[in-house]
Amino acid sequence: MKKLTNILCIGAGYVGGPTMAMIARKCPDRRVVVVDVNANRIAAWQSDELPIYEPGLQEVVRETLNRNLFFSTDVDKAIAEADVIFVAVNTPTKTFGQGAGRAADLQYWEKTARQIKACAKHDTIVVEKSTLPVRTAAAMQRVLSSGEPGVLFEVLSNPEFLAEGTAIADLECPDRVLIGSNETPAGLAAREAVVDIYASWIPRERILTTNVWSSELSKIAANAFLAQRISSINALTELCEKTGANVAEVARAIGADSRIGPKFLKAGVGFGGSCFKKDILNLVYMCESQGLQEAADYWRTVVEMNAHQQNRFVRTMLEAMFNTVAGKRIALFGFAFKADTSDTRETPALTVAKLLADEHADLVVTDPHAIANAKADLAALGDRVGFGRIRTRRLAARTPWP
Repeated sequence: MKKLTNILCIGAGYVGGPTMAMIARKCPDRRVVVVDVNANRIAAWQSDELPIYEPGLQEVVRETLNRNLFFSTDVDKAIAEADVIFVAVNTPTKTFGQGAGRAADLQYWEKTARQIKACAKHDTIVVEKSTLPVRTAAAMQRVLSSGEPGVLFEVLSNPEFLAEGTAIADLECPDRVLIGSNETPAGLAAREAVVDIYASWIPRERILTTNVWSSELSKIAANAFLAQRISSINALTELCEKTGANVAEVARAIGADSRIGPKFLKAGVGFGGSCFKKDILNLVYMCESQGLQEAADYWRTVVEMNAHQQNRFVRTMLEAMFNTVAGKRIALFGFAFKADTSDTRETPALTVAKLLADEHADLVVTDPHAIANAKADLAALGDRVGFGRIRTRRLAARTPWP
């Protein structure tokens, strides 16, 4: 298969933007275009105020922008020119109909597939970058192969394994890159062409290849395992508090076991972000759809424990503060779901803030990168919450926060 010179990504969000910026940096001989229907988002990518915050991202974009990295709202034109199309559109949890609250909402994915079918002018590789239910590639292949014979498409899976806050480092030196394809001559040739993109800077032994179904499921499985570790250590915190054990010491002891390892064993208020809860609920739905109720129930408890931990956190605060926080000023240091990101999606801080506001606490929220998102998320709380930089000497003051 010929070299993939014209690379397109549909979707300029947390996955598409950073990933394509890194590919542009590492592959200066390839043209990389990122498109999105949101004109404001595209404009932000071409400015000094990027739509997302990631350490090091601004420098990568600045280095490649208008050299071999381009952002556009002209989706049809970009599709027509592309040799390979990465699809990184949103796949939120469905809020209506069958599977509501668990299944992935694939309406944006299907619209994108039909747009690719309508606009492609020559044989094209389509790569799933979004997190999708297993066997979605077969559905995409059906859409792309419908109608009169003409342009040929090969659908691959290349899930992202980025951690927000370290995305640039993860892209620069990933644990692995996973590429799944059909085990056919055309599928294997397309797989090798995409492998060649990443091999520009990633050692071949870190580029894993599988069949397309294994690749699709691996992303959801990885997030489920990571979230399960967080819920597991948080489940131990209650027992530690009742028995006098120190959960940090317990985590250090079990993390020293080479079979377990120390990562994702820090007890806290629970996990957040756009992926863990969504992907586990999707896994629950897939298990239920296959009649695997015991497996579905097992994974559902990971999400239930996470919600329990957030509610228990506030109950513990109340118990320690004479069972009332009414009129008390409480500062939330950080509102994003984790450090070094502006992302507040599914952040535990939102649940904590709402529960404290229900108890009539006066809240002060600070965050180095997520204040704008925090203000939008907490708008319904009105004057119960203030925003700004925390100054320790002012925490006890009763004057309004600037």
